[in-house]
Amino acid sequence: MSTVYFTDLRTTPSRNLLDKLVNLMNATRFDRKIVENDLVAIKVHFGELGNTAYLRPVFLRRIAKRLREAGAKPFLTDTNTLYKGSRSDTVSHLTTAIHNGFGYSSVECPIVIADGLKGASGTSVPIAGEILKETHIAKEIAVADALVAVTHFKAHELTGFGGCLKNLGMGCATREGKLVQHSTVSPRVNVETCRGCKLCTGYCPAEAISMVSKKASIDGKKCIGCGECILICPFNAIEVEWNESPDIFQKKMIEYALGALTGKKKKSLFINFVVQVSPACDCYPNSDAPIVRDIGILASYDPVAIDAASCDMVNNEASLPCTAIGQTLHKGEDKWRALFPEIDWNIQLDHAEKIGLGTRKYILKKV
Repeated sequence: MSTVYFTDLRTTPSRNLLDKLVNLMNATRFDRKIVENDLVAIKVHFGELGNTAYLRPVFLRRIAKRLREAGAKPFLTDTNTLYKGSRSDTVSHLTTAIHNGFGYSSVECPIVIADGLKGASGTSVPIAGEILKETHIAKEIAVADALVAVTHFKAHELTGFGGCLKNLGMGCATREGKLVQHSTVSPRVNVETCRGCKLCTGYCPAEAISMVSKKASIDGKKCIGCGECILICPFNAIEVEWNESPDIFQKKMIEYALGALTGKKKKSLFINFVVQVSPACDCYPNSDAPIVRDIGILASYDPVAIDAASCDMVNNEASLPCTAIGQTLHKGEDKWRALFPEIDWNIQLDHAEKIGLGTRKYILKKV
């Protein structure tokens, strides 16, 4: 069994939640794994503009401070999105992060967008996956000496829940890696939206885009799946084919988590905040009402165990009224299936266990 450390949200004037967060980190003894001047990537989600469920910057500030006290050089990091939004390129991403409160004056820690200006800066990491033999991991995460994945635990329409494993698998991938997980084919051109500007034809590194009847056309045989044409189109005419089945998508995501941890699994710590458990990802420009009460913060060296424990804690709560669940669920009832009946969320945990990322069996130690 793996150990999962847990602290609830009860506080006193002499012991606030930030102090309890530090105590939780101390319980893991992660400082003993840090070597002086280690570059430590703190993988976090900065939230889409309009979203309010992302983690408060003050928590990241305290985590970074504790790492500096251990002799590390921490930096906050995330990767650019596959879809067009407020985080689809580094300039927009940094602007969004600052807008959402992650400026240096707030977190006392630099921000590095790990996959470069347009999401193409990555490293090919070979893995022994069931589906994939290669992953495309954001370069600055791949070359970091250590990793602390700090995750807002919530629901997700493709995976049932979005936890530490998703933060690693999807969140550490380049745009090409995200496309591999989401799709089995090249992007497609919406001919009704395309204005024939030819910008994509000159930009495509594989020369896979040509003009047909004054509209862009993508040759799937030439396309290398980098996904950069999606970003470069000024009219949003190039779209992802979101056609991968949820089951295969989850397995690919888990295998990307394996790639993200390659070379640093023994120097990686995982922290889940089971608070404001929203019914959708923080990638949305809004955040709906939480489905259960705020529960607490967990930490572990096992990404499978911490997600399993977080899932159990949510499912062991009664649902809150007036939420996306739309009904009253009692303790022990499956909150993820109530939101997304077609998604078997156990697949990601089972596959992660199968390929050696960790175990679903855990011991919970309260701090």
